[in-house]
Amino acid sequence: MKQPENMCKVRNEVLRNVGKRVKIRSNKGRNKVDIAEGIIAKTYPCVFLVELSNGLTDSVKTMSFSYTDVLTKEVELVLC
Repeated sequence: MKQPENMCKVRNEVLRNVGKRVKIRSNKGRNKVDIAEGIIAKTYPCVFLVELSNGLTDSVKTMSFSYTDVLTKEVELVLC
C-alpha cells in the first residue's frame, strides 16, 4: 500500500481494503522487526484489527494497530 500523507487518507485506505490479505511489518524498536500476514478484519475510528491465522492450529490471533502507526511508518502494510 502506498504511504498516505494524513490520517483521513490512511483510514480510508485501510477501510477500502477490509477483508483483504495483507503482510504487516512492524518496528518493535532496537532493530527488532515483526513480520506477520493476516486479514484486515474491522476498522474503528482510531484503530484497525488484523486477524492472523496459524496454519498449524485453528486458533486465530487478533492484533490491533493505530492509523498513526501507519502514518509514522512504525507499521507497514503490503497487500498480498
